[in-house]
Amino acid sequence: MATTSTTRKQLEVVRDDKTPQKWCVLLREDVFRRFMSQGSPNPTIQKVFGGASFFSPLLFGKFFDPSDAFPLWEIESDIFLSGLRSAGQNTIDWFQTDQDYVLKVELPGEGKNNIQVYAENGKVVEISGQWKQQQQGGESNSSKSAKDWRSGNWWEHGYVRRLELPQDADSKRIEASLTNDLLLELKIHKINNKPLDYEANAKDNDAD
Repeated sequence: MATTSTTRKQLEVVRDDKTPQKWCVLLREDVFRRFMSQGSPNPTIQKVFGGASFFSPLLFGKFFDPSDAFPLWEIESDIFLSGLRSAGQNTIDWFQTDQDYVLKVELPGEGKNNIQVYAENGKVVEISGQWKQQQQGGESNSSKSAKDWRSGNWWEHGYVRRLELPQDADSKRIEASLTNDLLLELKIHKINNKPLDYEANAKDNDAD
């Protein structure tokens, strides 16, 4: 019997992002609907921005620009996701424990390895990637385009979801991992909750 191997890699959480004018172009609802309807249907675009995608502006029931920070952990996922789960369309889960805030997301489209996670000013965590790879102009120009796509009409090249960090989230202790280039897991530790190994060592010291 063939076995399916699982690959898991840690992602760097970038804290010093100096991209000029990032997300300066807001995605309006009329622009988004025109973008989705123009030309022949594109399966990749539908998967990236369709209603069940974590990166869809329509995910939360009404239009919300994904480049604007959203208070995700203020919403009960079990209630919100019940419809998607019953329809077999759920690609998202989020919850919190005593130690962490956790988010699990199935990434859409192509270029999954381009996923990037940013922590911004201790207040926002940002997940972004490209669904449309740049093919023109050689390697150096391609690299430049890959850096600059967020400064223009970003939805024509990539996707984003920016999330407000809860007040007790520790922005300096954010872990991100990617399984099989498909499932992103984000773990944000809570302030005043030390890692378990730290607590165990502290108890041992007290016993001495």
